[in-house]
Amino acid sequence: MISMQRTVTTTAPAVAVFDYLADFTNAEQWDPNAVKVIRLSDDVGTPNGDVVYRVTSRFAGRETDLDYRLVDLEPHMLIRLRGEKPAVTAVDTIRIEPRPDGTAVTYAVEFDFHGVFGLLAPLLRPAVRRLLEQGAVGLSEELARLG
Repeated sequence: MISMQRTVTTTAPAVAVFDYLADFTNAEQWDPNAVKVIRLSDDVGTPNGDVVYRVTSRFAGRETDLDYRLVDLEPHMLIRLRGEKPAVTAVDTIRIEPRPDGTAVTYAVEFDFHGVFGLLAPLLRPAVRRLLEQGAVGLSEELARLG
């Protein structure tokens, strides 16, 4: 498994940051690798209040689709999404921490590659790091607009 995280800060209040990040379609604005994010379902009329997003992203030079399900939501504190397909299980966790001068946001990713991709995981680590770094830069820039 590959796990990494980055923390960015903003002068924006935690409530505004949470509201922005809780709508994962906004990832198109802050994650340069998110080519397209579509909300497939929501808590209106779906079983168990499922929220599902289809994310088309660029990873290791290729475009791939992954459906992410919102698995944990603590208002103004935590957003966790999980995506699964035969080659990979991905978990994105966003923690929001109010501070006197704004908000700290910790963005963590976990990739558990399966099958032949599991054997290649050590070779994929640089691509995951690049994905996270680019996402952190974009997140910092977009959150600055909220402040």
